[in-house]
Amino acid sequence: MKIWIDILTPKQLLFSEPIIEKLRKKHDLLCTSRDYDEVIKLAKIRDFDLIIVGRHGGNDKKSKLMASIDRMEKLSRKIKTFSPDLVISYCSPEAARISFGLGIKHIAFCDSPHASAVMRLTLPLIQKLLIPFVISKSEFSKYGIDKKNIITYKAIDAVVTIKRKINQKELLPFKDNKRKNILIRIEEEEASYTSKSSKIIPIIKKIVNQYNNENIVILGRYTKQIQNLQKIFGKKAKIVKMSFDGKHLLNNTDIFIGSGGTMTAESALMGIPTISYNAIPNIIENFLVKKQLVKREVNVEKISNYIKKTFESTNKMNQKRAKKIVGEMEDPIEKLLKIIRAI
Repeated sequence: MKIWIDILTPKQLLFSEPIIEKLRKKHDLLCTSRDYDEVIKLAKIRDFDLIIVGRHGGNDKKSKLMASIDRMEKLSRKIKTFSPDLVISYCSPEAARISFGLGIKHIAFCDSPHASAVMRLTLPLIQKLLIPFVISKSEFSKYGIDKKNIITYKAIDAVVTIKRKINQKELLPFKDNKRKNILIRIEEEEASYTSKSSKIIPIIKKIVNQYNNENIVILGRYTKQIQNLQKIFGKKAKIVKMSFDGKHLLNNTDIFIGSGGTMTAESALMGIPTISYNAIPNIIENFLVKKQLVKREVNVEKISNYIKKTFESTNKMNQKRAKKIVGEMEDPIEKLLKIIRAI
């Protein structure tokens, strides 16, 4: 069977790795992506072959539209030539439209019903949708896919991605191994589902002032964003672009502060003390908060106090909870393989 897999984000790339490893044994695969800096860098780190078609549209609606139209035009020619029997994506609008137009069956994964624009553009056009068990089917069916075509798996996606092996040898941005390592991830600004927030700036200001004797690393996403952070914080913290495998960084992190997305989930399931400043409210983050793997907080004083208590504590409860929860979850790739066999 010929299978086309469209991969648009770093999380999707990491989630795809074990899928591709299993599928390539019996099938002919074509893996595509778009020109998006974090994906390109991570693909290089992971030694992951991708065919780049089109570009990321940025944060402007018109630019997103034009980038999507251009990508569909270029992709459709390539896909017509490859002639796949099946498409797998993570709710890629271009993959959904092309597979629908060419009459190819399309299976998608998704854990982000809050991405309403993407949901509207994809879900009415696909055949099967695989979702984590913590999200209700109705969160997706309201966008136009029948509940009978939604399959749940007893896992969240970070359970798959944290199992990857690290092959990165680059030096970490943490300067002094004798100090505690505080890792801060800046929120996504260019996704259609986000609204710009300044929640993180006062939080970082408090941390760099109170914990200036520790290693503080801020992970930015875009060049302009990083430039703005450098203007505000100067040399008080190490500000870097995401040119690392996130797990490589988290393995050396004492406390992680994230926006509630992929790295927040990975950090939590690795048993690292994790704070979410909830820039992207979502059901996965809510599940991790209820399981006491993530501390949701935006009050700067409370965050500072939580960091202090964490550094003073020798309690390994986070790691025990994380190990138990991960052990109870299944491999969603097995569900995918069953659906492929049925199709």
